[in-house]
Amino acid sequence: MNTDVSARYAFRKGWGRAAAVAALIPALSPAFAQAQDAAHRGGTMKIVAVASEGTLDPQINYTSRYWQLYAFLYDGLMSFKKVGGPESNELVPDLAAEMPTVSDDGKTYTFKLRKDVKFSNGKELAPEDVVASFQRIFKVFSPTSGSFYGGIVGADKCLADPANCTLEGGVIADDANNAVTINLVAPDAEFLYKLSVPHASILPADAPAKDGGNTPIPGTAAYMIQSYDPNASLVMVRNPHFKEWSKEAQPEGYPDEIVYTFGGTEESAVNAIMNGQADWMFDPPPGDRLAELSVSAPDQLRVSPLAAWWYAPMNTNLAPFNDVRVRQALNYAVDRDALVSIFGGPALAQPVCQVLPPDFPGHEDQCLYTLDPGTEWSAPDMDKALQLVEESGTKGQKVTVVTDDTASSRGVGTYLQSVLSDLGYDATVQTISGDIQFTYIQNTNNNVQLSVSQWYADYPAASNFLNVLFGCDSFHPGTDASVNISGFCDAEIDAQMKAAMALGATDQDAANGDWAKIDGAVMEKAPAVPLFTPKDVDLISTRVGNYEFSNVFHWLIANSWVQ
Repeated sequence: MNTDVSARYAFRKGWGRAAAVAALIPALSPAFAQAQDAAHRGGTMKIVAVASEGTLDPQINYTSRYWQLYAFLYDGLMSFKKVGGPESNELVPDLAAEMPTVSDDGKTYTFKLRKDVKFSNGKELAPEDVVASFQRIFKVFSPTSGSFYGGIVGADKCLADPANCTLEGGVIADDANNAVTINLVAPDAEFLYKLSVPHASILPADAPAKDGGNTPIPGTAAYMIQSYDPNASLVMVRNPHFKEWSKEAQPEGYPDEIVYTFGGTEESAVNAIMNGQADWMFDPPPGDRLAELSVSAPDQLRVSPLAAWWYAPMNTNLAPFNDVRVRQALNYAVDRDALVSIFGGPALAQPVCQVLPPDFPGHEDQCLYTLDPGTEWSAPDMDKALQLVEESGTKGQKVTVVTDDTASSRGVGTYLQSVLSDLGYDATVQTISGDIQFTYIQNTNNNVQLSVSQWYADYPAASNFLNVLFGCDSFHPGTDASVNISGFCDAEIDAQMKAAMALGATDQDAANGDWAKIDGAVMEKAPAVPLFTPKDVDLISTRVGNYEFSNVFHWLIANSWVQ
């Protein structure tokens, strides 16, 4: 970057003379970098959201909101780089001292652990903590216990009897060498990715073998949760036992405190940021404010592409969506351009009619449910939709659309209600708090027919959308941990997905070709309505510097400074 331009930009952003001068000086020496870090270290980052999102337990919570926090609260054996840009997809050793030794057959991983790492309660990390943490994934019925970790030796017994999970022969502690060995039943090209997400967080061996709920569990990372009230706030402070071992894996962070306040509306959150009372809002700014903000405060907006989609899962085991014709009908009837407008316009979203998002591994443009089927969305086909509903004999049945209480979700839900009404159904919308909506729509006991949900990639692999959201191993009736919200389980497609994952261990390009075909096969069965692919829109205060966006964790909160 041109240093003169950088200096002017620093003044314009209001970061003060020190930041501007720093931009003029090439940061070549470690001493300079340390001095610059020290100048920005400290202060309180103030962030806001309409609602909290459920349990604090990192091995259970599956929301983008809390994963963003877990990045600086917990560590796994491996981690995605805590940096912005394309490098954020890269893996680095975290609690592992180095990259693992992998056997020639790809089924055995040996990890040497770092020394002198302590949990926030002062306990020193030991191999027993790693073994117990992997056992706990099954004991607490983590949403990914089968889909991510079902390939570990002994996992089959743990899935059948979670309470008595031992993973015997699967995860083995070596105290003498401060190491842990993990054995798989078959090679898994994505295994290191799966070890890098919060569900594989390493917790103390004595962590409760049940959902931690509102009680924080100690972690090894730079921060710890000091207090939590899901109806009011979450406060993160520095972990007094943390010493930075890898800036790429777990940076020290700049703020001394991160205060997350829940409540209010998106509108009030925007006003708080513009008035200097908050630094960032989790929820996207209301669409009607974006045009104004792009003119009045363009330097405070950050727009980033996302590997994500908004979709409407249909319960394939409940009427009327247990009839594939009804599911196909809703796909034909939805006007995805209208949904993009509801979300804020083409600058913030693009219509999609398949599972895998654009520019993602395995994506090939294909659109079945449009007026002119082919590679792209064009327009709804209402005549085809009405014909399918008529053939199904389900016209007049009651359908409830369950949304969360954000403006965007309510808007999408209301639109789907209108489409269902046009198709002849007696449709209503049920809006519930965002802190429970995601778990509520997963639990089959709640008999949710249709809902509005979102999915953000855990890591860059097609299986993370298709297998996780529509694989048989992700469907767990009667639990809050059934991320296959549609309850879709097609034996033939499931076998194809497992074959594609196995192929990925030796030929990823060929596997991606298979994933593209699987994407089409899933959409033919239509367990969900793809709506649009969003872009991330962050509104930040003028106090925030060093904004970095990770493809995995989104805005890296603790990498930014407020002084």
